[in-house]
Amino acid sequence: MPSIDRGVQSFLWAVVFFLVLYFGMVAVDVSKATALILSLVAAFLIFLLVRTRGGDTSGS
Repeated sequence: MPSIDRGVQSFLWAVVFFLVLYFGMVAVDVSKATALILSLVAAFLIFLLVRTRGGDTSGS
């Protein structure tokens, strides 16, 4: 299996969670502007979390 850079993994996780959060909030009748802002903030924090803490660094 090919190695994927941690930055790419972080971005993919952030995009997936952004979409889930945004469409989930819109589905429960949160305004689109509020859903967009909250989803963007959460996606950015998820990106940082996965970028700094995610992945296996043991090399095994």
